[in-house]
Amino acid sequence: MAYKRTSIAAMVMSATVLVGIAVHEGYRGEAYTPVPGDVPTIGFGTTSGVKPGQKTTPERALIALLKEAEEKKGAIQKCVKVPLYQHELDAYVSLSYNIGSAAFCGSTLVKKLNQEDYAGACDEIKRWDKFKGKPLAGLTKRRAEEHRLCTGGEG
Repeated sequence: MAYKRTSIAAMVMSATVLVGIAVHEGYRGEAYTPVPGDVPTIGFGTTSGVKPGQKTTPERALIALLKEAEEKKGAIQKCVKVPLYQHELDAYVSLSYNIGSAAFCGSTLVKKLNQEDYAGACDEIKRWDKFKGKPLAGLTKRRAEEHRLCTGGEG
């Protein structure tokens, strides 16, 4: 069976991306700062409006994850003008969840994607493994997995 790329508007996120984000982010029931100099985080990587000492439950954290992932998909839909495979969308939602919609939409990755350089866009994922200019092992591992997802298991 041959697959074809589809308009992002016609796609939904797969369970794969939600599980992947949850696994990469990990769960924390109380706000914490994952890396010195970073912003407070809670649940499965939620940062918006998080204050030190804030608490959540796994159920609320999952709801927040789904809501934020949907918001990232919406932002991707606005800045990516070409059709995608499901696995590409999933990889880009995961990346955007971690780096933010503005960084994603303003990236070289999106420029390449909109020029239909699908392989080049997937390769750009690997460049996002740094915090304040220094590579972080956890980000390098996550980017390698997102790249593998983006390329459909190749590379």
